[in-house]
Amino acid sequence: MRNTDIQTLDDIRLLVDSFYGKVQQDQQLGPIFQTSIQDRWPQHLSKMYSFWQTILLDEHTYNGRPFPPHARLPIDKAHFERWLQLFHETVDELFQGTVAEEAKSRGNKMAALFQIKLEHIRQSPFPPLL
Repeated sequence: MRNTDIQTLDDIRLLVDSFYGKVQQDQQLGPIFQTSIQDRWPQHLSKMYSFWQTILLDEHTYNGRPFPPHARLPIDKAHFERWLQLFHETVDELFQGTVAEEAKSRGNKMAALFQIKLEHIRQSPFPPLL
């Protein structure tokens, strides 16, 4: 673990690149991401840099809706748990501090919210409004 917190866009890039490197190699998550993203990893990573830069550094560079791309993926609670495990592991390996803790907290909140939304969509007799 580093003794520094997440402070700059370079820190965000390190976090995102390290995390998604693990995701791509993961037996549970890798195939889902690979099927969805295919050869568009540079675009996905760029979007993730902007997303986390906006969330953690309060530098508003992300414009988008993070949930809709996930709505039709074959994912469930076990996938979110693995995502969180890898995310927390990566944050803890690279950083320590208030913003690092906020990153983990935000990851937890997003995972919980996405699961609630997915459950609602899957149980609804109506097509989702995405």
